[in-house]
Order: sequence, then C-alpha cells, then structure tokens
Amino acid sequence: MLQFFYNTAPNPMKVALLLEELGLPYEAIPVDTRKGQQFDPKFKSINPNSKVPAIVDGDVKVFDSNAILLYLADREKKFVPLDLKSADRAHALSWLMFIASGIGPFSGQSVHFRNAAPEPKEYALNRYDFEAHRHWKIIDDHLASYTYMLGNDYSIVDMCFWGWARLVPFVLGTGDQTWETYKNIKRLLDLINTRPAAQKAESLKSKHTFKTELDDEARKFMFPQNQRLKKS
Repeated sequence: MLQFFYNTAPNPMKVALLLEELGLPYEAIPVDTRKGQQFDPKFKSINPNSKVPAIVDGDVKVFDSNAILLYLADREKKFVPLDLKSADRAHALSWLMFIASGIGPFSGQSVHFRNAAPEPKEYALNRYDFEAHRHWKIIDDHLASYTYMLGNDYSIVDMCFWGWARLVPFVLGTGDQTWETYKNIKRLLDLINTRPAAQKAESLKSKHTFKTELDDEARKFMFPQNQRLKKS
C-alpha cells in the first residue's frame, strides 16, 4: 500500500486531495514537524530535505508536493493532460510550477514574517506581503475567464491551488475582507470544497493530534536557522 507522509499544512493537503480523488488506498503516516520528526533518519532517507509531504509507492520514493501530484496523475492517467507535446500539457505545467515557485514560497514567507519573525521586520514583511498579493491577484484575474485553472476540466492544478487557497485570509492577514478582493479565488475554492474528496482530505485533521504549541523546542525544529544568530 502507498505510504503518505503528511501533516495538515497546505502542501501535504494537496496530495491528500489527489489521493482521495483517485480513490487510491494509502497509509497516512503523520510527521510532526514541531517535534522534529522530519529529521528522523528513516524519514530523511525518503526526503533528504526533511519536509512533508513525501510518498513511498512500492520501490518509488517521491518528495515535493507538486512532484507527487504530477507523478500520481501521470501514473493513473487522470486529472492531467497526458500528451507531452500538447499546448494543454504546457498550460498545466506552467500553472503548476507558478504555484510551486510563486504562490507557495511567497505565501509561506508572508505567514512567517507576519506571525513568527522578530522585530524589526517591516522591510521583509512588506516584500513578502506584496509578492503574495501580487501572485494571488494573477490567479484571481486568470480565474475571471476560467471555471477551473485549466479551463473546463478539474485537474491537479486545482488541487495544488486548493491547498493554499484555503488559507488566503491568514496568508494575507486580511481576514473577512479577503474575499471582497479575491472573489474568483473564493468561487473556485467553494466549488472544490463541495467535492467529497475535499471533505475526506480535510478529515485527516481529526485522525492525528499534531503539536500546536510554538514553544522553544518547536522553534528549534521549525526555525533551525535561528541557531546561527546566537552569540557564542
């Protein structure tokens, strides 16, 4: 059976949604990053980058959420254009990588500098908040002309979108006013949320209790770079 190493952050949840959409049997294995479980040697043998998600599919190991989405969709021949030379495939890869290289990193840094970084942080927060808004605006504008990210067909690009779109108000720090600006994102988010697979993916939250306290131990594991700032 396929093993799925996860927590409930945006990137693992993308994969959870695809697994449920495909109806694949899988073993969900929690990795509590605030307890440092991502640095366990057994897990690092699967993902040397010490991050979730990752999967083990027989003899195959795949890490990075978008790599996993593409691997499983290609394997099952569902939710992705299969003609490698087609315009549709190129369109899918462009948006998939846009989310991977833009939406994810800038959204994550926006969260970090808004909620976790020490002062002074005005410059860094301004940069990442600006870029997060800019990237989400590109998607909102795109969705003004499309039902789904690739047009009329639901795909792994929508699942990739869904992982982060659920948290846009938190990412941007704009609360209830968020959806007045990003109405097209909210429309697609609501559409995906009606799918049984999305509800099953969300139910993973109730299957394991992850550490929520951001104490000194958790900070050590979540932000190991801070050790470099300590004076000897």
